[in-house]
Amino acid sequence: MNTFAISSQKLNLETIEQILQNNTKLILSEEAKTKIQHCRDYLDSKLENHSDPIYGITTGFGSLCNIQISARDLSKLQENLVMSHACGTGNVVSDDIVRLMLMLKAHALSSGNSGVQVQTVERLLDFYNNDVLPVVYEQGSLGASGDLAPLAHLCLPLLGMGEVSVKGKVLPAKKVLKQFGWEPLPLQSKEGLALLNGTQFMGAHAIYILLKAKKLSLFADITGAISLEAYNGRPDPFMEQLHTIRPHQGQIETARNFRNILNGSLLISQPGKKVQDPYSFRCIPQVHGAVKDTVRYAESVVLTEINAVTDNPTIFPDEDLVLSGGNFHGEPIAFALDFLSIALAELGNIAERRVYRLIAGQRGLPEFLVAKPGLNSGFMIPQYTAASIVSQNKQLATPCSVDSITSSNEQEDHVSMGANAATKTLRVVNNLEKLLAIELFAASQALEFRDATATSPFLNAFISEYRSAVPFIKDDTIMYTEIQKSIDFLKNVRIDFPA
Repeated sequence: MNTFAISSQKLNLETIEQILQNNTKLILSEEAKTKIQHCRDYLDSKLENHSDPIYGITTGFGSLCNIQISARDLSKLQENLVMSHACGTGNVVSDDIVRLMLMLKAHALSSGNSGVQVQTVERLLDFYNNDVLPVVYEQGSLGASGDLAPLAHLCLPLLGMGEVSVKGKVLPAKKVLKQFGWEPLPLQSKEGLALLNGTQFMGAHAIYILLKAKKLSLFADITGAISLEAYNGRPDPFMEQLHTIRPHQGQIETARNFRNILNGSLLISQPGKKVQDPYSFRCIPQVHGAVKDTVRYAESVVLTEINAVTDNPTIFPDEDLVLSGGNFHGEPIAFALDFLSIALAELGNIAERRVYRLIAGQRGLPEFLVAKPGLNSGFMIPQYTAASIVSQNKQLATPCSVDSITSSNEQEDHVSMGANAATKTLRVVNNLEKLLAIELFAASQALEFRDATATSPFLNAFISEYRSAVPFIKDDTIMYTEIQKSIDFLKNVRIDFPA
């Protein structure tokens, strides 16, 4: 059986993508089991021989931290915590992101600094491996103390409470546990807090967004290259010499991508071009490149976050320390997500401007990319749709992390709003996919009014595959179906990017 052992070793995007694509089963490594059990044994011993209050373990939570809890109520304290914090609302989080939440929560607990039972982490992996997906809601987290409400919904089914989705059907968790022969877990001291404190809602969204953003960043180079060919644009802005004197990594990479994509094209090298192209073409390396650099930066922050211990308090058995701190605070990931949403919005913004140039009747192209404009509206309204989406992305790109609302009777008086940054950046990246699909739709149409076969071998093959899904538009037809086919094409196409 194809398995991956969860341990204290670091996860990266490539590993996570392979796990998801290959339907890999997750198990706990022996190293992780030893660390988890060592921490649990230490905590049990600590509670037997320690009378001073320990936050969240023998006290209440948040502003109730000064209320000490008796030993006989420690398990009930943790159960109450999970129940009372399951206050999510709004849209249901997608299955893909819930899977990531389960994976990341198990991975975070595997370091042996959280005081949980081994069986608790193994039950999270049981859920993952059997596609028993807790119903989690988008709204409710302030991004500090971590993602309390969504993680409560993620972990409520461990107790036989809440709901789970199995094969697309939502069922009571208690019923599903019985079907699998799993008993509800009795939480021990600290466990509820360890499950609920943490940034796995933000982290799971960020991983999903990054995987998609990296793919769309490359597609933007392809759709931009098709637009450049269709617009009869110049090759000069992509020449290597320009970028070695302003050596931003993403800029250099983008220019190189365009040279590779257009290698062998007769169109890009033909004479009679304008002296200069508009910025939406001429500045592609600078804009697309800055997006690539931003994605790279966000990835570095997110990978640090998902490989960290982000619950509280944190236990250090070998140093005999139980420290209450703020590792659950989502500020690092909130900043990165806000920055990423700005970059992805800009990538869609420049793509829409290229669409506008293609339909504007410039450089020998017919107005709205149809042979009989007037009788036919052609690609007039796909550009409207793109403009509407671009405008929405601009609104969504407003940073969430600059906001904060005091909670828990002012004990938690500064929060990151990283969860809102996560859910809105997810909307931005999904919108970007639509915008690039519209550019592909329009640019492929425009290229037909040139000698389309004279483009590069790579683009010829790419457009040929696209044409098997979306035809050339000769006369007005219902366009939304073709836009959706274009979106589906980008979702599913697999390409060998030219090197």
